[in-house]
Amino acid sequence: MSHARKEYTDFERLAPDVFAAVRSLGQFAAKAGLGKQLLELVKLRASQINGCAFCVQYHILQGESLGVPADKLNLVVVWREAPQFSSRERAALAWTEALTTLPNGVNDEIYAEVTTEFSEPELTYLTSAIASINVWNRFGAAYRWTPPARKQAADAAAS
Repeated sequence: MSHARKEYTDFERLAPDVFAAVRSLGQFAAKAGLGKQLLELVKLRASQINGCAFCVQYHILQGESLGVPADKLNLVVVWREAPQFSSRERAALAWTEALTTLPNGVNDEIYAEVTTEFSEPELTYLTSAIASINVWNRFGAAYRWTPPARKQAADAAAS
């Protein structure tokens, strides 16, 4: 794979209004009370599906900083086969996959599952978080943003 076409910082500089709108959309779900750890799992899963290296690494680092167990971060790609995920997380991840791939809309089974775990307002905010990460992924994948480095690795390299 070749180098980045543009960087994350270029997006904010080139289109500050779009950057602000996408960022704002992504912040509503956490402000509405959806757990930050749950949201990181959702964002990580969508980013994996969309092949956005920047966002995968970013949300792994964010998840780690929020205390998401390493097993969950490592196994979110195969969450159906891993016992670490709660029923609420499973519903959110299924909803994420359905909204990210949208092959034939969202089937009734997934909708029924997610509505047993999330209230109507929560589901609306969860949907907005999924929509937001999918927008970020479109930019990150299109421009091949360079994935962020771990702070320890960057600090050690500078020494």
